[in-house]
Amino acid sequence: MSTITFVHPDGRRETVSAEGASVMRTAVLNGIQGIVGECGGQAMCATCHVYVDDPPASLPELSEDEDEMLECTASPRRSTSRLGCQLRATVHFDELTVRLPERQV
Repeated sequence: MSTITFVHPDGRRETVSAEGASVMRTAVLNGIQGIVGECGGQAMCATCHVYVDDPPASLPELSEDEDEMLECTASPRRSTSRLGCQLRATVHFDELTVRLPERQV
């Protein structure tokens, strides 16, 4: 079973099952505050921006679209910044910890 641990800016952690779903979709379905996902997972809005802790080698490389959208995030881009809609449980990882930025919009 795949899991994602969401670390809120205040340090609070929420771990949820994520079988086959993206980080963004998992957050929305589980009521995780801090992920908006306005575009529904099309890599067009940057409101699912996360910071990935210890990125596994199995994560896909940044696509040109994702790289471009990460320039538009409300919180500062870091070397570990990714769009949650582009990271899918089971396909790209079995366990993942992501830190939520201070704000998405």
